[in-house]
Amino acid sequence: MAEAQNIPAGSTTAGQIAVAAESTVATRMSAPPSFDVADFPVPHGREEEWRFTPLERLRGLHDGTAVANGGGVKVTVEAPEGVVVETVGRDDARIGRAGTPVDRVAAQAYSAFEQAGVVTVPKETVLAEPIRIAVHGEGGVAFGHQVIELGAFAEAVVIIDHTGDAVLATNVDYVLGDGAKLTVVSVQDWDDKAVHVAQHNALIGRDASFKSVVVTFGGDVVRLHPRVTYAGTGGEAALFGVYFTDAGQHQEHRLLVTHNAPHCKSNVVYKGALQGDEAHAVWIGDVLIEASAEGTDTYEMNRNLVLTDGARVDSVPNLEIETGEIVGAGHASATGRFDDEQLFYLMARGIPQLEARRLVVRGFFAELVQQIGVADIEERLLAKIEEELEASVA
Repeated sequence: MAEAQNIPAGSTTAGQIAVAAESTVATRMSAPPSFDVADFPVPHGREEEWRFTPLERLRGLHDGTAVANGGGVKVTVEAPEGVVVETVGRDDARIGRAGTPVDRVAAQAYSAFEQAGVVTVPKETVLAEPIRIAVHGEGGVAFGHQVIELGAFAEAVVIIDHTGDAVLATNVDYVLGDGAKLTVVSVQDWDDKAVHVAQHNALIGRDASFKSVVVTFGGDVVRLHPRVTYAGTGGEAALFGVYFTDAGQHQEHRLLVTHNAPHCKSNVVYKGALQGDEAHAVWIGDVLIEASAEGTDTYEMNRNLVLTDGARVDSVPNLEIETGEIVGAGHASATGRFDDEQLFYLMARGIPQLEARRLVVRGFFAELVQQIGVADIEERLLAKIEEELEASVA
């Protein structure tokens, strides 16, 4: 694989480093955040934040023609004792605290949802079992909002599992109190025709720790926008992602970490594998270090493994720095084809071709699979990888 600070192999766009408030990286080229959908023009595909997205396949989420029909998704929550699970109206003060919509689809989702789910882990509560939120598509169009809030020094693992068929636009808010620790595993295992567009907002309190693991396999179009900001000093964010993009699928992950408080950390690592004609993966990694964020330590990396001809990757890391008083900041992007030498090495030692391919791909993802920390999800992920590999040679 070719490590890149300029143009990654197989990518159409170079990484960018800017050291000025007037920089034109993606963090400053989109419309100002707003809860009002009218503040965002209908995208046409030429805008920086939409230029990789197949708008015609969003089924009307981007232009307002998609209308909730009451049969979109079914949401169920399983939570350990002590966790408060609520369904609230739009006027609940906890909704929208973690972040404001930054594009038209997120604003449309905010404007259109009727009820929001709120899961609260009281302060100093340490959960021994994960909270499981199942989002199952039932064939319709839906807009949603989910809030997950941890009180001071609480600790929890949350699994959000997306399955079935739906056209879904949603916002998810993660609010961490001081000293809290939250791990979120978001699994996108949709049916082939599903469309899923979501903005994930994390607000990290003083000395709090947030870990996100995004796993994307299914769906026709999946476009996720994780965003992180800090509510106090000493916060840490780790954003990990695994995606396997198959023929005809479009999977897009657009991240923004805004370092707006001193002495905070962030680490971003996303890895993807692609196979089949017109498989398209997009990764945009934006990190903004504001002038007030002295002592920041941040790094982001994206790696892609192209298994067959006909697949396309666009990988764009962006780093914008407004202060020189930082611990460290860097990024890397790499895209490469399947290593035939590795395959030959294994096959020469008697390992069948399919098993050899499986071992190479499992090794590529192993670092991130271990970050999940939930045995049944890890096993399901590995089984899904093997299923995709077997399908490619069937």
